[in-house]
Amino acid sequence: MSVVIIGGHDRMVCQYKKICKEHKCKAKVFTQMPAKLSSQIGSPDLIILFTNTVSHKMVKCAVAEAERSKAEVVRSHSSSGNALNEILEKVC
Repeated sequence: MSVVIIGGHDRMVCQYKKICKEHKCKAKVFTQMPAKLSSQIGSPDLIILFTNTVSHKMVKCAVAEAERSKAEVVRSHSSSGNALNEILEKVC
């Protein structure tokens, strides 16, 4: 399963990827808005939005890509490792 995480903290990127790997998911993490985010997202199975630490522009871009690729979108106000664990346990 491929997962894209939008938002979160820069210092947590390695932990986000480690948690995803434990759930047998391949992850891309975007904590900052890169140039051409929509082309970098690709077509994942799941997009996780950490809404507390993400800009509105990134959310709009991610939701548009999710609609285009028919990916499931999960929103979480918390960007902790435990929140990510709970989301992946429910989905995977």
